[in-house]
Amino acid sequence: MELKRNIYNNLLCWKQRDSGKVLELKGARQTGKTFILDKFARENYKIYIYINMAQLSGEQFLVCMEQASAWNPGEPRIERKLYEAFRLFDSRFEDNKDTIIVIDEIQESAKVYSKIREFSREFVCHFVVASSYLGKALEKGYFISAGDTENLTLNTLSFEEFVKAFGKRELYNDVDLLGSSNPLQYDELKEYYKIYCEIGGYPDVVNCYLETQNTQECKKILKQIIRTFIEESTRCLGGIQEMILLEQIFPAIAQLSVREKKEQDDLITELSRIIYNGKSNRTIRKSINAVIDWLYRADIIGYCGKANECDPVNVYLHNRFYFLDVGVCRYFLDVAGADLPTLRGVISNGTYKEGEIDFLIKRWENDNSYGVGVKDGISETETVRQLLKDEKVEAVYLLKGDTYGGIAGRKIKRE
Repeated sequence: MELKRNIYNNLLCWKQRDSGKVLELKGARQTGKTFILDKFARENYKIYIYINMAQLSGEQFLVCMEQASAWNPGEPRIERKLYEAFRLFDSRFEDNKDTIIVIDEIQESAKVYSKIREFSREFVCHFVVASSYLGKALEKGYFISAGDTENLTLNTLSFEEFVKAFGKRELYNDVDLLGSSNPLQYDELKEYYKIYCEIGGYPDVVNCYLETQNTQECKKILKQIIRTFIEESTRCLGGIQEMILLEQIFPAIAQLSVREKKEQDDLITELSRIIYNGKSNRTIRKSINAVIDWLYRADIIGYCGKANECDPVNVYLHNRFYFLDVGVCRYFLDVAGADLPTLRGVISNGTYKEGEIDFLIKRWENDNSYGVGVKDGISETETVRQLLKDEKVEAVYLLKGDTYGGIAGRKIKRE
């Protein structure tokens, strides 16, 4: 089944801007990058040339580049060697705005990746390069082109995209988050949200649920996605210790995310103590740093900071990790033995007078700050009341699990 992705509109906007820059599409493996690019290219261009640097077409294009660059002393120098390489690869090639060239898994070739500047500056046709493991491009031999690319990231399905897959777009768009809709609508939407929190948004996993309605079958596919990522990543890590760590780091991140310890050491030290039973030294920290950096650049995890005293300019960066896919998060939280209330809210992003609020949002256009509380239950915390009393935030949004929404002064409850 074809899943509608919001990023398609971003691709159309890039085409219409015609900035002359190469579009670099990144995102975790199996988020649907190849599918969405194939759909976009076929529907919007007359000539579509696809090259995958991890497959035979990539090898063939490298041969074309080599042949187009062949030169013997005394012979005239070849002009526009890349132009000739694309013509050799596909005789349909024309350098005009009706042509798009998509180079997938570009991180597999430093030689091709280093040509991005030339793609941008020497061609009229449009280029898209895609990568699941862009961190590999930081290796020696890769030329990182600054100013010649536009960047988009395709994550797993958001909840909005998830409900659209079930034909519930109208329900999602129309339900009133402040409580005036029919309670049955809230209940129906909540059931989809429960499923989303359990299986996440990887396209193959979502399609599995659409076909089987079985979350256990979905978890089998999710487990295989994780396994494949680990196996592919070991090729790119520097040593045996990093390879072993890759297996151990996922449940360790989950364990760290459920800890309620307010004053903790840096994340790398905490992880090393979890994995190595309290031990932490320079060598261990270096290896963990390498693996964490890889997971971050592979779009598996992200970082969040903590705003001290709810001051948006006084932020302790990289305070916690989080998984970018809620299904992966749920999978490893289950492995870590977290209970249901813990699964519903594991991140705290702001502190105030010995208390915590889950998220702090700063709107720079009006200089207002807003607190967001995500808790199981309906009671407000003392921190919420204190924030409002001291006017540290304009309003607090209470995202509750068992209310249909409502508003009372500066406290806004939402389903």
